[in-house]
Amino acid sequence: MVGDSAAVYLAMGAFFGLTAGISPGPLLALVISETLKHNRKEGFKIAVAPLITDLPIIFTTYLLFSKFSKYNLILAVISFLGGLYFLYLGIETTKTEPHKYEITAGKINTLRKGIVANFLNPNPYIFWFTAGIPTAYRAFNISITTAILYFLLFYIMLTGSKICVAILVEKSRNFLKARVYSTLMKILGAVLIFFALMFIYDGIRIVSEMS
Repeated sequence: MVGDSAAVYLAMGAFFGLTAGISPGPLLALVISETLKHNRKEGFKIAVAPLITDLPIIFTTYLLFSKFSKYNLILAVISFLGGLYFLYLGIETTKTEPHKYEITAGKINTLRKGIVANFLNPNPYIFWFTAGIPTAYRAFNISITTAILYFLLFYIMLTGSKICVAILVEKSRNFLKARVYSTLMKILGAVLIFFALMFIYDGIRIVSEMS
């Protein structure tokens, strides 16, 4: 990838986690709804659900990717898919408006609700296969420490940002209607589009090296 260095992958891990943490989706909706219905402690339980559910998802996508990593054409396709996925997320994120956010309610206990929601959500599977694991692979090529810190920063930002949302929602229930939230989402969307272009460029580079 362009600009390969430990700092690049650490920044990507932190940014991916932050974006996943505060972007509208099933898990964030549950963080907000449980906080509104009960208190921020219940929102925290939803926020940490990925720490329980993501290990088998990461392991499965790692096994799939490790089988394909020897084939440059498949790596190029994965890079293109990752780029297109981030391009889609980036465009959708920039369109986020405060008044369009909807809260959904559930019928089971809080932590189990978060676990089920994350397992049934296709986004973690798509992210880890098309971008998360391939990026971790590149980080590992620099050093095992870089790869470990990549994952660590991702989950610190993912869970930390959701916990912050729960705190803000409990203290100020108009947080999601605030213009600052919409502005932040537009900035994150723009950065996602930048990363999308990096992945697409990487796919083109792999194809060009094959010819």
